[in-house]
Amino acid sequence: MAARLSMAEREEIALGRAAGESLRSIARRLGRHPSTVLREVRPDERYGQRYRAMAGEYRCHVRARRPKRAKLAAGMPQRAQVLDLLARRWSPQQIARWLRQRFPDRPEMQVSHETIYQAIYLQARGNLRAELGRQVALRSGRAARLRRHAVAGAIRSQRPWLGLNISARPAEAADRAVPGHWEGDLLEGVRRGGSAIATLVERSTRFVILVSLPDGKLSEHVAVQLATAMAWLPARLRATLTWDQGTEMARHTDFSIVTDCPVFFCDPHSPWQRGSNENTNGLLRQYFPKGHTDFTTIEQAELDYVADELNARPRMTLNWATPAEKMAELLGVATTT
Repeated sequence: MAARLSMAEREEIALGRAAGESLRSIARRLGRHPSTVLREVRPDERYGQRYRAMAGEYRCHVRARRPKRAKLAAGMPQRAQVLDLLARRWSPQQIARWLRQRFPDRPEMQVSHETIYQAIYLQARGNLRAELGRQVALRSGRAARLRRHAVAGAIRSQRPWLGLNISARPAEAADRAVPGHWEGDLLEGVRRGGSAIATLVERSTRFVILVSLPDGKLSEHVAVQLATAMAWLPARLRATLTWDQGTEMARHTDFSIVTDCPVFFCDPHSPWQRGSNENTNGLLRQYFPKGHTDFTTIEQAELDYVADELNARPRMTLNWATPAEKMAELLGVATTT
């Protein structure tokens, strides 16, 4: 059996589809796999058109031409859109999904995340890196792809801290379907002066709040700043806060009295218990490089701008909605109850 469909087979497919025959029936008659027939007719039938043998033959010859022009080469229609979203620090996967949703009837505007990666990493496939610059091409800033290595198992401990271990947290907090449960931590700046900011992430929406700590990491100051940052939230969206075992939250009772939001603490060396927050802190390092950022020089307005950028990115885990959209839905419900 030839690898490619012949013109005679394409005519059989066209006649069969015109007669209302199923893909499986046609494939069985031709001795082909049903997926082969599906791929052949899908470009026409997905838009409600009839499959035609000559059109299928033409597409086959076009696809077989070499060298092929890169989908993100200069002059291609989606190149400017991809460049703009990369400059806004969207990931290739977020861009690919957004283009598919934004232009569902325009295949020429759609591109896979792998194509974007190749255009960045391989000079011959689009040369996006030369136009963007390495620092903004990808959030990681890498110039070459790296192999993924298995992460060593973290050290587990059952020691509770201040009597509020994560095991005492309400069971609903582990279910991301229930909103109002937050994860938090400090993002450290340069060691000189101990500069830092607080990061908060809502578990169900992945909504991010960044909190300036102009007076440092003293626990009484951190408690006040966190309470102020969460004051605008309705009570139903201040259910719990899960924190690392840092001394900056020694005055957690002050925070809980003001917000009516209890604080629970992770096990030692267990960052996965605050997975959303750890992921967010990793994203923030593109804005605030480790060891090179003095947070005492950064105003709250700049932190709000960065938080807005993160909250405006579509997320695969949210079915490609944005954290801002999900939070708006929750706030809409809250204002009517």
